[in-house]
Amino acid sequence: MAEETPSDLPDRLSLDPRSEHFNEDVLKRGVGIRFNGQEKTTVEEYCVSEGWIRVSAGKSRDRYGRPMTLLLKGKVEPYIEPKNGIDLPGTGPGRG
Repeated sequence: MAEETPSDLPDRLSLDPRSEHFNEDVLKRGVGIRFNGQEKTTVEEYCVSEGWIRVSAGKSRDRYGRPMTLLLKGKVEPYIEPKNGIDLPGTGPGRG
């Protein structure tokens, strides 16, 4: 496999553009997360050194309209996905 090493990825990364840990260039490459050996697709933020991920809690929203999240602790392994990145809001072709 031609995956990049975790050292090529930041220690902490967030999907929220308001966060100081948001990095659009890295997200465009497509980052996947293995958490305790399982692939997770609902990760909003992760930190490798502290060993946690933040995942969305279903369709629940807070009072500001942002997704409610849960903090899970365990072994975090970020990797570059084999496909060519993800669509970020406002950066890809519009729908509808």
